[in-house]
Amino acid sequence: MAYFTSKELAFIFGIIGNIISFLVFLAPVPTFYTIWKKKTSKGFQSIPYSVAFFSASLLLYYGFLKTNAYMIVSINGIGCVIEAIYLLIYLIYAPNKAKIFTVKLIIVFNVGGLGLITGVSLVAFKGSNRVSFVGWVCAIFTIAVFAAPLSIMRRVIRTKSVEYMPFTLSFFLTLCATTWFFYGFFVRDYYIALPNVLGFLFGIAQMILYLIYKNAKKVDEMKLDHELELPNKDIEKNTSSTIEEGAIERENPSK
Repeated sequence: MAYFTSKELAFIFGIIGNIISFLVFLAPVPTFYTIWKKKTSKGFQSIPYSVAFFSASLLLYYGFLKTNAYMIVSINGIGCVIEAIYLLIYLIYAPNKAKIFTVKLIIVFNVGGLGLITGVSLVAFKGSNRVSFVGWVCAIFTIAVFAAPLSIMRRVIRTKSVEYMPFTLSFFLTLCATTWFFYGFFVRDYYIALPNVLGFLFGIAQMILYLIYKNAKKVDEMKLDHELELPNKDIEKNTSSTIEEGAIERENPSK
């Protein structure tokens, strides 16, 4: 029976991680085909692509700081190019207001944020401490990105609809988190491994929600909000009536 060394396993999981991550990067292609076909990006948000561009750029910088981190450099280099193309297409077809907002996001994330992190790491840290600093920043940001779908999961529970949480994407994101966890584990890069544990758990939670609600009867979110507001309105109405009655009694005291 053949046994693989840690280095060989890291290479295998790195290759698999690159392939799956590449497919995840390509997931928005139908969206941008629609934008190109309609000649407008109205109705679509640029925030996910701005965040993905920043995340790929940050991990690319981290990969360059590390020794022999070819797997991290390769996929995030490709990711930066893909996300830049997405943002360029979005900007070409975006209404003026959305265009200005997207440019501001790019300035905040990739110019301000990435520039600040790069500057601090180069000025305040040296050697392995520089790698550790950028690694911690990458880990914290990755955890924040993995936690972002919590709002979508809440919406699924509220509306009993999985319309905005496709199973295929959740599955591939979970698979992606799993492969990168093992890659980080075998190369002993815990800044890569640990955040992907959370990514795996969130991915499993999303798939479980999908299986629970895939055949459930959809609840109208606006109707649900209206029903939740009714008890508050009744309380306000009763409170108002009580205050008015008290005022009348003070004006007309009983003899």
